[in-house]
Amino acid sequence: MFKKIVITLVTLVTLVTGLGYGAKYWVKSLLPEKAHFVAIKQTQVSDLPYVTENIPAYRGKILAVVTSVDKMGEDKDTGYEHTELARAYWVFTANGFAVDIASPKGGKPPVVIDGDDMGAYDYAFLNDDTIQQKLANTIALAEVNPNDYEAVYFVGGKGTMFDFPDNADVQNIAKTLYQNNKVVSAVCHGPAALVNVKLDNGEMLLANKKVSGFTNDEELFLIPEAKQLFPFLLEDKLIAQGAQFQAGSTYLEKVTQDGKLITGQNPWSVWTLAEKVVAEIGYQPKSRERTPEEHAIELLMTYDASGLAAAKAELKQKRHAYQRILIVMHSILAFMQFDMSKGIDLLSLANELKQLN
Repeated sequence: MFKKIVITLVTLVTLVTGLGYGAKYWVKSLLPEKAHFVAIKQTQVSDLPYVTENIPAYRGKILAVVTSVDKMGEDKDTGYEHTELARAYWVFTANGFAVDIASPKGGKPPVVIDGDDMGAYDYAFLNDDTIQQKLANTIALAEVNPNDYEAVYFVGGKGTMFDFPDNADVQNIAKTLYQNNKVVSAVCHGPAALVNVKLDNGEMLLANKKVSGFTNDEELFLIPEAKQLFPFLLEDKLIAQGAQFQAGSTYLEKVTQDGKLITGQNPWSVWTLAEKVVAEIGYQPKSRERTPEEHAIELLMTYDASGLAAAKAELKQKRHAYQRILIVMHSILAFMQFDMSKGIDLLSLANELKQLN
């Protein structure tokens, strides 16, 4: 994937700027050195004070639900999104909650790991033997007692579009927690769990609720044949079931809360969503240092709202650690959408980051 990013961007930059063969070396210079990725892959839980120090006393349990589906169509691999589980897991456990992981079938669920978006917390999750043992033996949803939990968190991943919507156990868990004034949360494709949840009063849980999830624009850009591949497009289905859909900018953070219902648009919404879950349960989320991924998304949101000059000013003022590859990836997205001005702006922003580091 990393090589594919370089090749794609070199091609686009060469076409747009006329830099020729020099484009290859300039683009590669915007990306982190290989040593950076080698080092971050070795991250252990013990390297992360946020999840090892000053943990509050036990506050109860949160249920994380992942998909059991490993294929879309005949040949497309899928599963739950690793970063969407890992980041929320760390927030919940750092704030004093135990996390049970369940799936429709139980056992070891399929996972999608996107190396281009991985940070220290994501690799620490992979490198923890206790967590991986828990993941190898997820609880079957039929065995879950929803009354044992303070909240449920439906993890995204395209597989959820196939095994969440019509699953009676998914529906019962969401309905039971919601009707008992507990938190129901979901991110990215995870809100597929909510589309057929009917409350005891006969109303759909989603009716007149403000909700976010993976948008049609995000879906169709990545998978042009999504309308044929999936049983529905998530945004369309949420709206059809009465939700007031809240769309943020493409591939940037967007979290929506409507009482006890908390939903996020995409993987970059997880940290904020998880902290809102903790707060809605009734606790002030533990203070933590924002990750390089989050700082990169915040910078992109500044650019999206106020332009390049504002983003560069923020960059020089705050001097955070940024995940530069996210800036480069968004430049690729802009070029692929024929927004050449934005693509060049974001390359300029990535170059500014390189100069400051």
